[in-house]
Amino acid sequence: MRVSLLLSLLTFVLPFSAFAEFRLATFSADVTVPIGHGMMGGSWKATQVADPLFAKGIVLMNSTQPAAFPPVVYVVVDWCEIRNEALERWRSVLAEAAGTSPQRVMVSAVHQHEAPVADLEGERILKAHGCTGSICIEFHELAVQRVARALRDSLAHSRRVTEIGTGQAQVEKLASNRRFVMPGGLIRFDRMSRCRDVAARAAEEGVIDPWLKTLSFWDGDTPIAALSAYAVHPMSYYGTGEISADFPGIARAQRQGETPDCLQMYLSGASGNVTAGKYNDGSRENRAVLASRVHAAMKSAWDSTVRHPIGTPSYRSVQLRLEPRDGPGWTEADLIAKLTAEKPFAQCLAAMGLSWRKRIARPIDIPALQLGGAILVVLPGEAYVEYQLYAQHERPDAFVVTAGYGEGAPGYIPTEQHFRENDTNLEDWCRIAPGSEEKLKAAIRAAVAK
Repeated sequence: MRVSLLLSLLTFVLPFSAFAEFRLATFSADVTVPIGHGMMGGSWKATQVADPLFAKGIVLMNSTQPAAFPPVVYVVVDWCEIRNEALERWRSVLAEAAGTSPQRVMVSAVHQHEAPVADLEGERILKAHGCTGSICIEFHELAVQRVARALRDSLAHSRRVTEIGTGQAQVEKLASNRRFVMPGGLIRFDRMSRCRDVAARAAEEGVIDPWLKTLSFWDGDTPIAALSAYAVHPMSYYGTGEISADFPGIARAQRQGETPDCLQMYLSGASGNVTAGKYNDGSRENRAVLASRVHAAMKSAWDSTVRHPIGTPSYRSVQLRLEPRDGPGWTEADLIAKLTAEKPFAQCLAAMGLSWRKRIARPIDIPALQLGGAILVVLPGEAYVEYQLYAQHERPDAFVVTAGYGEGAPGYIPTEQHFRENDTNLEDWCRIAPGSEEKLKAAIRAAVAK
């Protein structure tokens, strides 16, 4: 009787986490597109498979008091982008599979270029105008359903989570900013993912985040999942038609072989303006070299991991509204006119621009999961690395892990400085108007706040 009374009092006084048991389910599914599918938004077609593409994810649940903390899903996909209605489809289908709401489903792409862009409305626009260009086909729904089945099946094999782990390591000779300054002060923005320009490769790395961060989940001394994030465009050589997860996929597969019972996930950070160009000449041999550098950092971050109690996880999703780019060439009329372009990829670019303008009234979500002193936040589009560094600046007390390439529709999200300096990367893949920097920073502040 006294014991029962004491337990009742404790249940009333202490927060739900005092008695909550958190569990983690892990899942993986092959999402390799078929031969002939458009790559990088229809820039070229897939001709063969160099290595498969995967969607890998986790579901965090409160098994004792599920109403207090509905399941949170995070999935990262070896695709170039997932945009607009396609992203909403991923979130709604996976939410149903996990028994949660779409707002509690976090989705990001790794952003390899030997991989597809998913934009369902963009594809419908192309078909409606009789265009020859193609962004994505019916395989999109097959892939979503395949991942949902993997998620659903994983729930029966969830593991208790008692701790999280945090570790980081510097990646040597990989990342460099597209922006670099020549002797004499000339600013250039043309250091792409593959670069043979001697001056560009000799210039300093520029603004990067040198740290690869690994957030892990543990059941006692047993690791369950490890999420490694690094901010760099994930391309070595590309444009060949060879479907590939590129050097992050190679590094991830090697780590998976080393930890067979712990799911290894790789997240591309906010790296719209960060490439491997200083250290990558685009040769086939260099893909393995870049992979070895990522793998070394993943292993080092793992070895330096410090474990913490999971604490009381919390989740929030902050709404962001961005204005569409509206200058010459970017109005709705201009984009419709471009659907008659001779080159199929130009048609695809126009259709993706129109798709973005059609969904502009619906806000973009900036989701963030906080647990045990760590924060996992997903930023939209090709957010520039300055936003990742800003998130860390706002929470110096936390281990902030940033994934870029959430809602892909805005394309590049530069700072105002880049607009002023006429960043040449903003010509065809930046669909937002100037004035977006403070809006995104305000959303980041709200998302990562205590």
